[in-house]
Amino acid sequence: MAKDKTHAIKWLPDVEDHDYPDAESYLRLIFDDKRVDRMITELRDAGIINFKAKDIFRASQLSLLGVSNSHVERERKKLQKGDRLSPLLLVRNESIARVVIADGYHRLCAIYEFDENASIHCKII
Repeated sequence: MAKDKTHAIKWLPDVEDHDYPDAESYLRLIFDDKRVDRMITELRDAGIINFKAKDIFRASQLSLLGVSNSHVERERKKLQKGDRLSPLLLVRNESIARVVIADGYHRLCAIYEFDENASIHCKII
């Protein structure tokens, strides 16, 4: 997809409700249940803030998924249509000095292709 910075990314005012169980499922693979319960509560209460797409990738140390990934392609199509996207859910893991993308990895990959300097709406704890 060509980088057309005149095509602004549109965001929902808050995280979609189904994103929290998705984040919880992923986080339970990494952290114990009690900690995850606290994290989800904190994420629900957190405000929306912004980080650049490239900075989230650097902090997470994850690889960029390409458009051949069906989930990235779905998010890319949403971007092209101007659909509103759900903010990302992020968790700081200080013990490994990384940010865990609890939900929104595919959205982030699609947006990065669009504009690596894009301002990404997130909740982070």
